Amino acid sequence: MPLIVRSSVSINKSLSASPLCVELEDASETEVSMLKALLEYQFGKGASCLLDGFVKVRRSPSTGRVREVYTDDLLVGTVRASDGFFVPSFEGAEKLLRVLPYPRLRVVVPDDVAEFAAMGRTVFCKHVINVDPEIRPGDEVFVVDTSGKLAALGKAVLGGLTIASKKTGKAVKVRKGVKKANKQ
Repeated sequence: MPLIVRSSVSINKSLSASPLCVELEDASETEVSMLKALLEYQFGKGASCLLDGFVKVRRSPSTGRVREVYTDDLLVGTVRASDGFFVPSFEGAEKLLRVLPYPRLRVVVPDDVAEFAAMGRTVFCKHVINVDPEIRPGDEVFVVDTSGKLAALGKAVLGGLTIASKKTGKAVKVRKGVKKANKQ
């Protein structure tokens, strides 16, 4: 037991004495080019325009890696620590939706289902009207209503073709709905 207490105390001391800054800082040209390449890879051609403007980043205090990405002082997304993929914020997602061709990474649901997704609820296969057939399980996707308005952001549970063909099961695990985000 004493060993555990000592190690946790030393961890807390080392984190508080970390020389890394958690404030926003200007992104280097290398970081911007790497982030643009990541966006192009993950979301497709044209997605790198999300970083057009003055790019700032916030780093992890423990690793020094980029965690949050800001363009013109607006949070456009975060870099997920577990796999290094880009997770767009609502502002970033809306910019991406304007740039990406339809139906790229979109899951279209009826307006009444979009309201539930906007509250953070899971989207099921039986409710999907249209879906990008190139979606892979684990992709970050945009849940939109029939007019194309963003309702939620989430992670695809199944591939696009499977979502379109199945009538049961989860299609998208919603990470954050528009209405849930507005409350915070």
